[in-house]
Amino acid sequence: MVAAGNPVGAQSEDQEQAARYANCMDLIELDADQALEQAQTWADLGGGDPASHCAAVALLRLGHHAAAGEELESLAASLEQGFAFLQIPILIQAGQAWFLAEDLDRAYAIQTTALAREPNNVDLLVDRSMTAATVGDFDGAVSDLSRAQANAPQRADILVLRASAYRYLDQAARALADVERALAMDPGNAEGYLERGNLRRLAGDDDGARNDWVEAASRAPDSATAAAAQANLAKLDVKVE
Repeated sequence: MVAAGNPVGAQSEDQEQAARYANCMDLIELDADQALEQAQTWADLGGGDPASHCAAVALLRLGHHAAAGEELESLAASLEQGFAFLQIPILIQAGQAWFLAEDLDRAYAIQTTALAREPNNVDLLVDRSMTAATVGDFDGAVSDLSRAQANAPQRADILVLRASAYRYLDQAARALADVERALAMDPGNAEGYLERGNLRRLAGDDDGARNDWVEAASRAPDSATAAAAQANLAKLDVKVE
């Protein structure tokens, strides 16, 4: 016997919609253009919030950051009750979209709004710290990263980001302590080697800086981290083969 209020047809439709949503999100990783086209067609056919979300994420992946930000922010404000659980993840994506669109005031405002609802959300804290650091508010970045680190003490990346913020605040001892902890926790962390190299260079230890930057470049080839390490090495007249 089927329980009252839970008809088989409705349950089947929910399952079908969930599967279609999952497939659409997976397709973004393979072909964002096709995912966007499918999501827009699905939305026109009544796909509702899942279709709109998939379309917005596809826009974000395709580099249409401002358009994605608009869509994600609007969607977060109008979610149907059954999809309210997606509000914070969508706000996180909206903040990231506006950050990438270089609308930092809007990114910060969205991140702050979301944090008022989930004050210990580590991803939100990290994202807002990066927004703060980009506008030169390194004290704010340290504050957010310290709260994030308290809630995710196993994440080396948070320590590396805080080390960078401390460096900009001319707090070299704290910066070095953070990056050393990060590398002890994650010896393969390329960003950690890049940051420690920066700190060693500022301390006048060119050999130590060189070694760390070479390590950073070798740990993450063809990455932004490697490019930064190579640029620093070039200033020391050193080339990595």
